Amino acid sequence: MAESLRGAVARAIADGIQLPPNPSTSVLASAENQPLPWESLPTGASTLHRLLGVIPDSPQFRHNADNPLPFDLIVVDEASMVDLPLMCKLVEAVADGTQLILLGDADQLPSVEAGDVLAAILQAAGPGDALQPHDADALQPLLGSAPTGSTPASTQTGGHTVSHTHSGGLAGHRVHLLRGYRQAEDFALAPLAEAIRTGDADTALALLRSGELAGVHFHEDGEDPLALGRDALLAHWRALADAQDPAAALRDAARLRLLTAVRAGPQGARGLNARIEQLLADTGSGARRLGSASPWFQGRLLLITENSYRHGLFNGDVGICLRSEASPFSGRSDASPFSVRSDTNTPSERSDASTVTARSDAAASSGPSHGIGTANRADPVADSRAQGPLVAWFEGDGDGQVRGFHPAALPAHESAFAMTVHKAQGSEFDTVWLQLPTRDARVLSRELLYTGITRARRALHLAGSEAVIRAALARHAARISGLAWRLGAQQQAAPAKPATEPSTALPVQGSLF
Repeated sequence: MAESLRGAVARAIADGIQLPPNPSTSVLASAENQPLPWESLPTGASTLHRLLGVIPDSPQFRHNADNPLPFDLIVVDEASMVDLPLMCKLVEAVADGTQLILLGDADQLPSVEAGDVLAAILQAAGPGDALQPHDADALQPLLGSAPTGSTPASTQTGGHTVSHTHSGGLAGHRVHLLRGYRQAEDFALAPLAEAIRTGDADTALALLRSGELAGVHFHEDGEDPLALGRDALLAHWRALADAQDPAAALRDAARLRLLTAVRAGPQGARGLNARIEQLLADTGSGARRLGSASPWFQGRLLLITENSYRHGLFNGDVGICLRSEASPFSGRSDASPFSVRSDTNTPSERSDASTVTARSDAAASSGPSHGIGTANRADPVADSRAQGPLVAWFEGDGDGQVRGFHPAALPAHESAFAMTVHKAQGSEFDTVWLQLPTRDARVLSRELLYTGITRARRALHLAGSEAVIRAALARHAARISGLAWRLGAQQQAAPAKPATEPSTALPVQGSLF
């Protein structure tokens, strides 16, 4: 999200949009002690948990209906990942008069926890071809009224009387964006993504086999990525092990990721991570372990698997193990190349183990790089740090900031060289290797494939068989929560019993919440 915000500001400047106002406006705004317009544009982002204010060992948040968030506008990215309880807490904390904008793709996987909130809201908002009442009133003198009877109030279908009017509070608030900015312009993923989104297996397979989609590589019959792309993958992970700068190493780690549909089995995240760690150990990258039986080694990627309010770490956070100078947990160290300081959280929010927050000046001054190995820079204290303890580094609250934890103090976690599509949802990677299982599994669905391939920004490698891809695209993930109905999505009379049951229903993957 933060990267998207900075990119939007950069594109606006490149397009000639004058973000700073004219001098007279600047003087006036400064004189009135009002923030200048361009200074109000955010350049960073926060998780919903941090935004609402976590209270350790409590399900409540600091911001609620009695203590609302002090913002005029709140933008939530990847809203499809927000579950029902968390969305409820967020809406309660939105102050009267505050605008709430939800950005997301309802065709992706629904939230891991209960509910499919974004899809329900979009269903209640209608098809997106209606205007808000005040907008319609303003445009009516210019455009005139719609012809009488051009929009039928209701139709009879299958024994149901279905209303086509969306008069609820969400009508006219839905906007469908037609252009995506995640993928690079020379990355032809859009046709494949559309075929998978709609479940068109024939078109999807034809596109994959044609080889005409720039940046898309199809490895049919599930070729092993650790054999097919061994050299490139190991080179990337070795570069992380040689990193000197934790902030840059975390950015480099996000340039490539191996994604899987399942956790267990040879094509699962656990099995692939074990094989990757063995390959790194065999090639020397795992030689500097804490001990022969220890899972900790230089360059190990970590994935947090449970929320820890004490640590300020949450399910899905990715970190990296790198050696630091001696005693990095005792506060500020003048010998450190980073601006290390003690954690600024209140004592009740801190972990029992010490944490540090650091900002790399090199990372802050240099823009994002599309290459691999930007973290491996010359460092005057590299030798001393090579002899120091291993530290688990995670992103901090600000751009370029990192926080270090002793590995033994971390909450539940696992290796993150390979991770499931569910865990990767909300993340972006320059290159994605998506490994499908050799046999069909209930977890496979068109939403999973769509979510997995759209994590790629520049290149996609998809390994899977025709049978598995067809089975996945024929299965639709669904949640039955009743939220859309409660929001007014279905204004219909009591249904009459249909004469015959439909015989061509798609298989549904989901559960009742």
